[in-house]
Amino acid sequence: VQLQASGGGLVQAGGSLRLSCVPSGLTFSSYIMGWFRQAPGKERDFVAAINWSGGGTMYADSVKGRFTISRDNPKNTVYLQMNSLVPDDTAVYYCAAKRDLWVSSSTPGTYAYWGQGTQVTVSS
Repeated sequence: VQLQASGGGLVQAGGSLRLSCVPSGLTFSSYIMGWFRQAPGKERDFVAAINWSGGGTMYADSVKGRFTISRDNPKNTVYLQMNSLVPDDTAVYYCAAKRDLWVSSSTPGTYAYWGQGTQVTVSS
């Protein structure tokens, strides 16, 4: 199983980025997908998750109203649209996949597969 994340970059505060993650080696529609981020010297934090069909989502309080997670099952892709970015959003962003336990989807340790990460840098 591999998860290929892309779309990171350098953006000014107030700007937008869209991250993408394309898993391979798994049946995409059978997996909950999550986005996490890790800043230097800090723990890996939950950002957003989406359930198998895309009908259910959850967000960290810090990104509610600014970030949107979505998925396209026929295209085997999960997205994270990030708007109104602030310097505190600077981190390496990781996508992750797991089969079940939706209620615990904000917990990194419940995910079975992880991507390699994509760097997001927001300048002030």
